Amino acid sequence: MTGSDEAAVAARVAAVEDLLGDPGDPGNPTGAAAVLAADERAEMLAEGERLLHGHGIAAEFVPTALGGRLDRVDALARVLRPVFRRDATLGLGFGATSVLAAANVWFGGRPEQRERTARLLLAGGRVAVAHQGSGRGGDFVRSSLTADRTADGYTLRGVKPVVNNGGRAGLLVLFARTEAETGPHDHCALLLDPARTEPGRYRVLPRRRMTGMRGLEAVGLAFAGQPAPADRLLGAPGTGVGLAQRSFQLTRSLLPSMAIASADTCLRTALSFAVGRSRYGRPLLRTPAARAAMDAAFVDLLIADSLALVATRAAHLLPTQTSVLAAAVRYLLPRLLRESTYDLSVVLGARVFDRSGPYGLFQKNVRDLPVISLGHAGNSACLATLVPQLARLLERPPMSGEPAPAELFRPRGPLPGLDLDRLVPAARHDALAASLAEGTATLRSLAAVPGAPAATASAAALAGTVVRELRELPGRLAGAPDGHPGVFAAADRYVLVLAAAACLGVWQHERTAPDPASPDGFLADPGWLAPALARIVRRLGHPAGELPRACADHVHRELLDRFASLRSFDLYDTPLAG
Repeated sequence: MTGSDEAAVAARVAAVEDLLGDPGDPGNPTGAAAVLAADERAEMLAEGERLLHGHGIAAEFVPTALGGRLDRVDALARVLRPVFRRDATLGLGFGATSVLAAANVWFGGRPEQRERTARLLLAGGRVAVAHQGSGRGGDFVRSSLTADRTADGYTLRGVKPVVNNGGRAGLLVLFARTEAETGPHDHCALLLDPARTEPGRYRVLPRRRMTGMRGLEAVGLAFAGQPAPADRLLGAPGTGVGLAQRSFQLTRSLLPSMAIASADTCLRTALSFAVGRSRYGRPLLRTPAARAAMDAAFVDLLIADSLALVATRAAHLLPTQTSVLAAAVRYLLPRLLRESTYDLSVVLGARVFDRSGPYGLFQKNVRDLPVISLGHAGNSACLATLVPQLARLLERPPMSGEPAPAELFRPRGPLPGLDLDRLVPAARHDALAASLAEGTATLRSLAAVPGAPAATASAAALAGTVVRELRELPGRLAGAPDGHPGVFAAADRYVLVLAAAACLGVWQHERTAPDPASPDGFLADPGWLAPALARIVRRLGHPAGELPRACADHVHRELLDRFASLRSFDLYDTPLAG
């Protein structure tokens, strides 16, 4: 596939934003009032589904070779952000679930399976995926669903306890155990049509009620001797685990990247509450605690989007390294977004409990965001993916390899076509970590120039702390046996190092080649980079020192400007409806 250009992507994003309209308009059928009412009823937003279907947004989920518009991973995440900005339940239930499921077909399906899946999606149908095991967290290798071999295929037995859209999907991607012992070659993946199942051998179990994303159609699926002919197999027998690992390289970065828009709504809601209100005789917007919480949430959004940016673009530019970056995004972003959103509760005070009215979306997103951490690709599963790769990545001295290309860090930069066959399940080099030395050297040289902004020197010192952290990581791993808590702690620290390298890369390449769509040069200024690095350094447990006042002013001024002019708080600074 050849990647579409920025003008086309921006037009697709704007079309969805305009389609869904002003979230604050009480008469808007996809506005905040309608979203909250549907959430109270524990229903999917029906009008939102109708509008998105009529718009043909499912074409974004289908590769261009099959009649859709999917040719850039970063573009797919951006196009669904307007949906997540209004309702994470709609974003996951209508769109992202089918994306996560269909990715397995794009990777492992035969031509006729891919064509059938594409036709279903383009006609408005849904695809669901059943990875989850039974009561054992996100480890689908311990699946309770078995596929016993027969003369002409398989017989399915067992239960998948929670499958989003399982009861209304036109196609199901099922991962089932084929052997008695667990291992890398004991699972198969099947593409099943629920309409062709046999009565009594397949049942949809009652819907699960959830605290977050209450409108999701999460049901169980039970199989009692259901036949699955051999032509339902995705890929070769025994390759289910490998297929899942390949598809994770796309899906693990996509959903968290989309969810950035939900955190954007939380920050926007807190700001709208703070504007014009007073607390203890002072304007709320000027109280130190409220300002610090909102500024920090803005910086965390930029950190999150920097890491999401490099992971989604790496699928095109660094396909042999995507597995590490996708797992890092899936591990860190949900945690980062949840923490910053909870911290914003200091701004809303008691209004954080509102379930309706102008601030009700805040508590909905506080409940919805943790759901993104659940399932087969949850935090622990992603960290477990990184652990076996970490020792291999740190075999050579850190930062000794080839750094990442500049295009990895440019939000609106062009991309080569997406070639799924080039993605591999394990990386042997991490160009993002190697870029850390280059960016730190740039900061230090700029800081040495007389009259350089104080933010530059602060950013250089903080980047130096991150570099030292990376250099010490091999020692943290040395002698630690497999499964030792210290190994997982080292992987956690490595992810934070990658986030710092992503921020540094975005700043560095914005400085050398400014984005014409961002004429104010905010991202090219170290005034946001220093606070971003400081937050990462503190998460690593190191002192970050006191930043120059100019950094806080730079971040706060941009935050208020974007709020007043209705622009998104992510890297793209996108114009918003309403």
